[in-house]
Amino acid sequence: SRYIVGFVVLTLLNSSAVCLYKNTNPRIQCSSTAKITNFAFRLESFGGTDLSTKGQERGDDMLNKKAGPVQIVLVHKDEHSFELDEKALQSVLLEENIRDLDVVVVSVAGAFRKGKSFLLDFMLRYMYSKSNITQDWLGKDDEPLTGFSWRGGSDPETTGIQIWSEVFIVEKSNGKKVAVLLMDTQGAFDSQSTVKDCATIFALSTMTSSIQIYNLSQNIQEDDLQQLQLFTEYGRLAMDEISSKPFQSLMFLIRDWSFPYEYVYGLKGGMSFLEKRLKVKEHQHEEIQNVRKHIHSCFTDVKCFLLPHPGMKVSTSPHFNGKLTDIEDEFKLNLKDFIPMVLDSGNIMEKEINGSKVTCRGLLEYFKAYIKIYQGEDLPHPKSMLQATAEANNLSAVAAAKDIYYDGMEQACGGDKPYVSPAILDEKHVQLHDKAIEHFKKIKKMGGKEFSQRYQDELEIGIVEMHANFSKHNESKNIFSTFRTPATLFAVIVAMYMISGLTGFIGLDIVAQLCNCIIGLLLIALLTWGYVRYSGHYRELGGAIDSGADFILDRASAHMNIPVGGSMKNKTQTATQNTTMQKKIT
Repeated sequence: SRYIVGFVVLTLLNSSAVCLYKNTNPRIQCSSTAKITNFAFRLESFGGTDLSTKGQERGDDMLNKKAGPVQIVLVHKDEHSFELDEKALQSVLLEENIRDLDVVVVSVAGAFRKGKSFLLDFMLRYMYSKSNITQDWLGKDDEPLTGFSWRGGSDPETTGIQIWSEVFIVEKSNGKKVAVLLMDTQGAFDSQSTVKDCATIFALSTMTSSIQIYNLSQNIQEDDLQQLQLFTEYGRLAMDEISSKPFQSLMFLIRDWSFPYEYVYGLKGGMSFLEKRLKVKEHQHEEIQNVRKHIHSCFTDVKCFLLPHPGMKVSTSPHFNGKLTDIEDEFKLNLKDFIPMVLDSGNIMEKEINGSKVTCRGLLEYFKAYIKIYQGEDLPHPKSMLQATAEANNLSAVAAAKDIYYDGMEQACGGDKPYVSPAILDEKHVQLHDKAIEHFKKIKKMGGKEFSQRYQDELEIGIVEMHANFSKHNESKNIFSTFRTPATLFAVIVAMYMISGLTGFIGLDIVAQLCNCIIGLLLIALLTWGYVRYSGHYRELGGAIDSGADFILDRASAHMNIPVGGSMKNKTQTATQNTTMQKKIT
């Protein structure tokens, strides 16, 4: 050990002497750090490791690690499901120098093929150039645009959710250091995604971002606001504790704005345009008012920026690679205003959930919690406007058809109407059933025949259930049905008494005693039934006695070939089976 320490001291002294000589002799160049590797010592002979080799490998790993997009939310298109890549997210958010810093998440979302990744790459240029104040952050005119993957064409490029692997540390005006994270999202409404897929991606990015940039083309249409309402409500459902305004900043970015003579490019024109577009007026329809109130109730801050068209070469040339020479000057001028406005240290805001600032480490936990919610079945599935309208249309038709059947049966046997023969009631049921089904078919409905058939089946099941209820109500009006159970029990008691006397007379005492036991049990059952009917208690016991009496009467009637009205339960089951069979045949 003493030899090693001495050798290290001699090495350092030698390096210092070389650097000192360099200052007096300009021909000699000295590295900023002493190259101890030239005098490397090995500890293998002492049972150690090669320190110079280990340090060199670690340095090579750091140099080889390049920043780039990291996929954190994976999409399974066939199953229309999402999966969080926890390891990838941990590799970014749990870096030692940023994991305990409050995080600022800037996300861009919107329809597919509208230039979201293209915009984020300019944000990357701005963040990487902040260390060099004199440099024009837009870059050189002939420099291709790199970063998040983007390309021209009509097919979508980004899937799921991606973040940039390098988290930028920014010092705010108050001296506080925060971590800035850039997030790219899958474009909505492509040919492979359902409404639920689009809503999940948009909701996840909105829930986890502090600044959500809603990327739109040319204008703010009413359907854009309705989709925003759907997506944000889907996100709000997934949050356990909902504050008055669950989300933070929303920026409407209107790309390819074509009316600068009405509202000038930039933030000033955008805010004037947004105020007009989101204003709630008395003469507006309630649905339109609710959309605007919902947006204001979800975000603490709402802004709008109008951006001109970047030029025809950008949108039509298959060889465009992001060079500034191919982009219109007016677009670049407004881009220089927009990017610093979003990412400047004085404008960025930390991510907050329920009033508490979120660190990079905390953001990882929120991602894990939110993705579990969307992987479950607790949340309702958002639907397209056509599907939602078709469902409402068919449900309205079902309700109207049920009303026809209910009103007709109510006039036949409902309320204070006297008892009706079951045969007549069944005949009335068939007539009203056909009338209700015919009415349902006549109503114009959306969704097509196959879609409406499901609701017709539900209608027929509902009619069968109503028929069963009306039959029970009608049977309760039959005065003989009230005394059905006691009459049956009394008849059995009389029969047992006669059999007991006869068997006792001929010397069959065992049979006589058995009959006497049955008589005793039947008397207890009769008294119990009377108590249940009088007091209303132990209704299950009373129902069991009624069922037993019905069974005895039905069996006796079957052996004697005497037609009996039968129990209400049996008649209901028979009617249900007949109606079901009729539906199958139809």
